Amino acid sequence: MRSLVAFVLFGVAVAAALPGEKIVGGYECRPNSKPYQATLNYGYHFCGGVLINDRWVLSVAHCWYNYDYQTLDHDIMLIKLYHPVSVDSFVRPVSLPRGCPPAGMECVVSGWGNTLSDGVYLPLSLQCLDLPILTQAQCDTAYPGMMTSTMLCAGFLEGGKDACNGDSGSPLVCNNEVHGLVSWGTGCAQSHYPGVYTKICSLLPWIESTMASN
Repeated sequence: MRSLVAFVLFGVAVAAALPGEKIVGGYECRPNSKPYQATLNYGYHFCGGVLINDRWVLSVAHCWYNYDYQTLDHDIMLIKLYHPVSVDSFVRPVSLPRGCPPAGMECVVSGWGNTLSDGVYLPLSLQCLDLPILTQAQCDTAYPGMMTSTMLCAGFLEGGKDACNGDSGSPLVCNNEVHGLVSWGTGCAQSHYPGVYTKICSLLPWIESTMASN
């Protein structure tokens, strides 16, 4: 896999959640409950990310300008911060996974993306959505021939709840471990089309070796 490491030229902020409005079908995160959440921005939010230690943020490669959209495979990038963050109760890394998540595991995705499935509304406050990991068979049925070993899907086949535009790169956290990053899907919150996430457990060797060599 080709290494994609960004030495930050744009803004990366790790921020506490503030009160306000949703990921489609979600709810406002409790303030300061997601101290690992990051925003990528050029003066405006365009993608999410997740702090995994005091120098590194994980996000998805399609948020960068040089990504191959043909397969959407290996949709991951590491961002090395110019300066380490000060870790406290408001800014704190999330753990990398110790294994792959089983189907049915309950997780939470958080982000500042669009909260409408058929329009545009970008919230000022961090939004959360509780959702389960789906089976490989459910993923393959929804996206025949498109799922790879670096992807998992999560959400609700009946639709109505999902991550959306602007949530790309935002973390899917299960039992205090980051297991996924918002990657792609068909629309937002559409029935029969759950969200697809970068599968962190399948990319751990790359993550660990890239951080060690940079």
